[in-house]
Amino acid sequence: MKIITHNFSRTSMQKILAQTLFFGIFTSASLFVSNVSLKSHAQNQSFNNTQITSYAQAVLAMEPARQQAFGEIKRMVGDRDVPKIVCNEPNSMNGLPGKARDIAVNYCNHSQKIVGDYGLTIDQFNRMTVEIQSNNNLKRQVYNTLIRLQKNTNSQ
Repeated sequence: MKIITHNFSRTSMQKILAQTLFFGIFTSASLFVSNVSLKSHAQNQSFNNTQITSYAQAVLAMEPARQQAFGEIKRMVGDRDVPKIVCNEPNSMNGLPGKARDIAVNYCNHSQKIVGDYGLTIDQFNRMTVEIQSNNNLKRQVYNTLIRLQKNTNSQ
C-alpha cells in the first residue's frame, strides 16, 4: 500500500484556513466596529509590524469562538438571518432572542479580552479593521501574517 504524503493536503488546508480566517476578520470585526463612527478616524493610519502581528494573533484566537457563537445564534434564530451584531452598539443585539443575546454578549466580552491579551486596545483593533477595508497594503500585510502564523502553528 502506498503512503501519500501530507504536504499537498496540509498546503491546501492552510490555504483554505487562511481564506476562512481572512473572511472571519470581517465578520468578527462586524461584532466590534461601527463603520459610521470609525471611518473618519481610520484614514491615513499606519500600523507597525508588532501591531499587525498582534491583530492577526487576536483574529486567529477569536475565530473558533466566533464560529461557535455564530452557529449557536444561527440555530436559535432558525430560518431568519442573523442580524449584524456590533459589540459597542448594544441596540444591535435587540433583534436577538434572550439566549442568543447572551451568547453575543459573552462572545463580545471574550473577544475584548483576547484583543487585550495580544496587546491591543479595542480602539486600535477597530481602527485597523476599518483601515484593512480600504488599504490594500495593510490587507496584504495582515493576510501574509495570518499565513505565517498558521504555518508556524501547523509545523509545531
